[in-house]
Amino acid sequence: MATLRLKRMLEPATIAVVAPPGSATVPLLHGIQAGGYAGRVFVLGGTQAEGFEPAAGLDELPLPADLVIAPFRGALETIAAAGRHGCAGVLIVDGSRDDARALCEAARRAGIRLIGPDSIGLVAPRLQLNASLAPVVPRAGSIALVAQSNSIAAGILAWAARREVGFSGAVTLGAAGDVDLADCLDHFGLDGRTRAILLALDDVEDAARFLSSARAAARLKPVLVLKPWRAAAAAGSEMAAHTHAGLIVTSDRAHDAAFHRAGLLRVNDLDELFAAAETLGRTRPLAGGRLAIVSNGSGLAALAAGRLAQLGGALATRIDPSRGLDIRKEEAVIEAATPAEYGAAVSSLIEDDGVDAVLAVHAPYLLAEAEACAEAVVAAAKGARSTKPVLAAWIGGDETIGARFAAAGLPSFATGAEAVIGFQHLLRHARLQGELMATPPSAEERAPPDLAQARAIVSGALAQQRDWLDPDEVAALLAIYHIPELRPVVAVDIEAALAVARPLLARGRPVALKIVSPDIAHKSDVGGVALDLATEAAIQEAAQTMLARVRAERPQARITGLAVQPMAERAKARELIVGFATDPCFGPVVVFGRGGIAAELIDDSHAALPPLDLGLASRLIARTRVSRVLAAYRDVPAARLDAVAATLVAVGQMAVDLPEIRELDLNPLLADETGVIAVDARIMLERSPEKRRRPAIRPYPGHWRREVALRGDVRFLLRPIRPEDETAIGAMLRKVTPEDLRLRFFAPLKSFSHAFLAHLTQLDYARAMAFVAFEQATGEVAGVVRLHTEPDHEEAEYAILLRSDLKGIGLGWTLMTLIIEWAKAEGLKTIRSQVLAENTRMLALCRELGFEIGYDPDDIALRIVTLPVEAAVLRLRR
Repeated sequence: MATLRLKRMLEPATIAVVAPPGSATVPLLHGIQAGGYAGRVFVLGGTQAEGFEPAAGLDELPLPADLVIAPFRGALETIAAAGRHGCAGVLIVDGSRDDARALCEAARRAGIRLIGPDSIGLVAPRLQLNASLAPVVPRAGSIALVAQSNSIAAGILAWAARREVGFSGAVTLGAAGDVDLADCLDHFGLDGRTRAILLALDDVEDAARFLSSARAAARLKPVLVLKPWRAAAAAGSEMAAHTHAGLIVTSDRAHDAAFHRAGLLRVNDLDELFAAAETLGRTRPLAGGRLAIVSNGSGLAALAAGRLAQLGGALATRIDPSRGLDIRKEEAVIEAATPAEYGAAVSSLIEDDGVDAVLAVHAPYLLAEAEACAEAVVAAAKGARSTKPVLAAWIGGDETIGARFAAAGLPSFATGAEAVIGFQHLLRHARLQGELMATPPSAEERAPPDLAQARAIVSGALAQQRDWLDPDEVAALLAIYHIPELRPVVAVDIEAALAVARPLLARGRPVALKIVSPDIAHKSDVGGVALDLATEAAIQEAAQTMLARVRAERPQARITGLAVQPMAERAKARELIVGFATDPCFGPVVVFGRGGIAAELIDDSHAALPPLDLGLASRLIARTRVSRVLAAYRDVPAARLDAVAATLVAVGQMAVDLPEIRELDLNPLLADETGVIAVDARIMLERSPEKRRRPAIRPYPGHWRREVALRGDVRFLLRPIRPEDETAIGAMLRKVTPEDLRLRFFAPLKSFSHAFLAHLTQLDYARAMAFVAFEQATGEVAGVVRLHTEPDHEEAEYAILLRSDLKGIGLGWTLMTLIIEWAKAEGLKTIRSQVLAENTRMLALCRELGFEIGYDPDDIALRIVTLPVEAAVLRLRR
């Protein structure tokens, strides 16, 4: 219901404006009037407005208003009245953040939605509605704008009107007392008139909800994010960072990691936002990164090509027309002077299989036919069989030419360089989509971490009011998560350190000596690390010097011992850093990059939100510069990337399992052709429960794993689906009869593409679940049941499919009862679905489970089945 109420607010058929004379809502009346809105408008509060219907109060309206616009003064009474009269929601245009909580609570009590306070309003161009304080209203189009900042929203709308960029809707959230970014992403993500979404945000309040909605929307259409950059501050700026990972994970790094994981494109400023909106809002998705250029001057083409190379792109190549050879060597840059040449060049490049997009650039000459050349480009793009993007940059072109390109749906720019930036956004979006749909490689089967043992280690340290795990505890925890470590031995004094080192020295193995203190965050800063000690005398001298310096520089530091560690015998290993730190908004953030004592200063690191799989970990590695030296070069063998990726996955899992850990450093982590080993590892705890953070992305719900034996003692493993199950699901579908597939998908299915299977196997566990049944005798998939929740998390739609040769043994009943139990655990109220009337077996199962069965008013061949979850669970447990 909450989702439907928001839809009514953003697409209102009836509006009520509470507008006492002199209030902040009076100017909105003029905007609504000037825009030509055709719906009914009621005016309350005494202000007279020609063409609108006066009313004494909301209770006196002849029908409930979809949108109530009100000033802050008297807002609590307005909200209560709106709820009594069945209105969808209230928009508050003034007030402040301090007022948001009380207003939000009032809206929830009234059962309505609230936008604001401190919102300049909303715009629905298709309805010719300007219910905002923005002076300019854009034309109707396919871009949605959601903004927290009123000034940025007004600026974007003004730019759009000038460039004739159309919007499907725009809303400013203000203090976001109720309706927030996640609500709007859900709305515009499912809106068929919206092709791209622009987000202008300052802060994310509910990270889990935001990311869940963002991931869902980004799978359907491009989502751009404009967020101001802030001065670098470590994660949890209210508490100092104590590890290299903590220093690396700034708030901006955490936001970047979140945006990347969700598939959102972050832009840095309004210029970049407009360039990205111009391309993503007007073109179809890009298939590859090969750009061809048509220009009436080699200099302009060279500038555009140079900018492309500077941004890491590459020109397409084409067959040399002078030689007629089927070899792609010549760069796809064509000079054209006349309209006919422009049209022919663009047409040929669009149809060229080696070209993914075309950029047409034109410079003004006295004899150049700028408008005619533009028309030729438009005609070539419209007449092409392919839907490849065509971009235009008419240097010095007047508004008529820009309008012509806009009318044809072609993005246009002031310069070729700007067009290249727009093209790069297309390419970034295509790559993000590829990542979102990628199937991760299967991980090596390992024993799962012993969570009870891991939690006991952490709990024991917390019970002693400690902020740090000691080296032995760190080593034990790393072993639980299968992370190799060059394990140190802690000696209580110099004599004990010599005793530990003596056997190593006897074998010719030099050692490292490190200070052990819970009060010293970075040992190197106080001379607390000595390396390559090959004799007892060297160890004794190093220890004495180390202890003296530490006592002089940190007299208050508690020294608990000296750690003795064999030197790593890996001459060609690369030094890496792997770790995580806790961000106040997004929770734990995993870090990877070049390691060493200056890891945060080198600035060759990237971050990602856990949990990770091997695919996500591998792509995190690839985003860094140090990934290049992990490959083989000269006489240095390639490092084992699979071992590095597995370590990232394990660290991410630790971050998920143990929210009591605030920061973790493996620095350096040595990587070479034999694998990885952590040379120095530190783990800091968070003693304050209120500062602990869960991951923003819900992890794999492995606790829902079940084993069952059904009729005939056929045994099955039931567990939540994973992305790695794509191949197994495809194999199962090929064993289902065409008739059973038709009954499940309501249409014949003959092939199963990667995109189709990815949709079935890659779930956001915060809003969907699928349980897959594996036949234990064969390891093959026997059936799948899935449930997708509505954004308001009250209702969900189920679907089930069994392998055709495994019906009649109780597997359908078992899967359905398991998904009902999951729905109960999630707090869902209702499960429903559509079932073909001829699918009598499914309808019979629904009756047994207690579903209500009714007719679909829109299709006589369908039945609507509905199950109240609470009652169903009580019935099943009896």
